[in-house]
Amino acid sequence: MSWRKRKTDQKTKTQTILQAVREEKNPFRFMEQYTPLSPPELRLYESIREGVPIIDSAIYKMIRLTGGFSFVCENKQAEKKLEEFSKTVNVSGVGMGLENFASEYLDELLTYGNAVGEIVLDGERSQIVGLYLANPEQVKIKEGKNPLEVDFYVQGPLGIEKVENKSMILFTALNPKAGEYTGTSILRSLPFVTDILLKIYTSIGQNFDRIGNVRYAVTYNPGNDPTEKAYAPERAKMIAKEWSEGMSAGARGQVRDFISVGDVSIKVIGADNQMIETDVPVRQMLEQIVAKLSIPPFLLGLSWSTTERMSQQQTDILVTELEYYRRLLTPVLLKIARTYLRLSGYGEEPQIVWNTVTLKDEAEAAKAKLYSAQAEEILERLKGGEKNGGN
Repeated sequence: MSWRKRKTDQKTKTQTILQAVREEKNPFRFMEQYTPLSPPELRLYESIREGVPIIDSAIYKMIRLTGGFSFVCENKQAEKKLEEFSKTVNVSGVGMGLENFASEYLDELLTYGNAVGEIVLDGERSQIVGLYLANPEQVKIKEGKNPLEVDFYVQGPLGIEKVENKSMILFTALNPKAGEYTGTSILRSLPFVTDILLKIYTSIGQNFDRIGNVRYAVTYNPGNDPTEKAYAPERAKMIAKEWSEGMSAGARGQVRDFISVGDVSIKVIGADNQMIETDVPVRQMLEQIVAKLSIPPFLLGLSWSTTERMSQQQTDILVTELEYYRRLLTPVLLKIARTYLRLSGYGEEPQIVWNTVTLKDEAEAAKAKLYSAQAEEILERLKGGEKNGGN
């Protein structure tokens, strides 16, 4: 096994151990006996998010709405150190904090159906120096000694190498099929829908280019006079030249008149065509996307008519989705916290507390606080009245 080492602290001269990344030098790194964490449609899912902004926005909103979290321990000193660690831990060298890691981890999980990371230890294996979020294309997975274990492989200089210390690997699969170790992306059933949607948008752009960007057809019809017919080519060239100069002057903001002799007709190309109505098919495709992502339309800026009761039901459905994603993230975050506490000499079993999911606006929240305060005031008055009556 070839470890990839990297200096992290010039004072202690310690080296980190990073197993989930290797240099890709072997062009034949994909082997049939290994199952890649991300199937060939990985780039397809990236293209879907890039080509359809509403899908990209929906995923980002779900990640942000998943919310923050904190750790709780019986030993308050251990809890304080763990909280400090969760705020300052290095994430892939470009970020900081466990919440940052959880957001990136959930982003990969939703987009690709799989997310893989690693707890990076120093050379002495005595402390955590960072968390690394691996590229799903670099990691392969295979059944271990029994169906309840899996082994991880990465592409190294000498070919595919097995990750020996897999206890430091963090892996989550989203809705895996029975008998499989990899998950499925939430975008899995959307390629067909997004393909139709992009075709509609492309045709809209082409129609605007044909109709909106006006083009002219200038036609010169010579009369029956033999002299006029004889000079028809020269006149046609002269008309074309003058028309071209007039259009160029118009582009520069100058107004020039076009004067011609003979039968000359000018028509706008495409003026008789009509734009195809796309509201209905676009909405049908967007409805499929919204149904798949389980996010209320009003969160995506879609002003569809809906009742207050329906909006509340859509919000409740979204909350259940977010709670499901939290359940997937909780074991990963607890493993990181537990590893940090053990390396720091604490035997505490940490617990994670998620922030309350709320989609209410500030006005509704203020009303709820007002009603609560009024209810408490009424209860205090009733209690005071009972005491006075008793005396």
